[in-house]
Amino acid sequence: MRELLIQIVSVFSDRYSGWILWNLFLAFIPLALSFWLFRQRSAKSRNSLWWLALVVYVAFLPNAPYVLTDIIHFIRATRDGLSMVALIVAYIPLHVLSILAGFEAYVVSLLNQGQYLRNHGAKRYIVWAELMTHALAAVGVFIGRFRRFNSWDIISDPDGVLLQTLDDLTSKWPLAVILVMFLIITALYWVFKQITLGLVLRVRYARLGKEIEL
Repeated sequence: MRELLIQIVSVFSDRYSGWILWNLFLAFIPLALSFWLFRQRSAKSRNSLWWLALVVYVAFLPNAPYVLTDIIHFIRATRDGLSMVALIVAYIPLHVLSILAGFEAYVVSLLNQGQYLRNHGAKRYIVWAELMTHALAAVGVFIGRFRRFNSWDIISDPDGVLLQTLDDLTSKWPLAVILVMFLIITALYWVFKQITLGLVLRVRYARLGKEIEL
């Protein structure tokens, strides 16, 4: 019993889960920025601060779908000898919830982005903007997972990031992996988007029903 408790506690330590909690934090940075950039009620002039925030938003956005790749760490946990109880009680719930929350942050960020385009009379570009974002995210996930670049490397090492990205986009194997990631992100985004919009509608209908009763 004591050994099981130690394993469960270790699941929440840096040894097993510190990385996914950090990745989840990075995933919520573009989510927070998306509300500031795209959902302000007051008219916001696109000044230098707005454009700077947009660059940071784009740079950090791949961190949200990046959490999908954290599933590979399940293999490490099983190899490290975690018991089945520890996996079921702590490890799997923590990581599944983190992965879902991270990708949902990506979905809501893009919904805010789409609302901004809709409010500015560019509704017809929403789908194209989403597809372009999925493509950029796929590239970001690839260079993050396989080339080990971070979002801040765009500032600290822009030449290295650019050269490596161009090399990957002109090489068969990296390009194939990026394409697969693009398809996965696109498909999951569509599913999560429908679920999210459905939940939003249910909440609105519930609030409307309460207002009518009052």
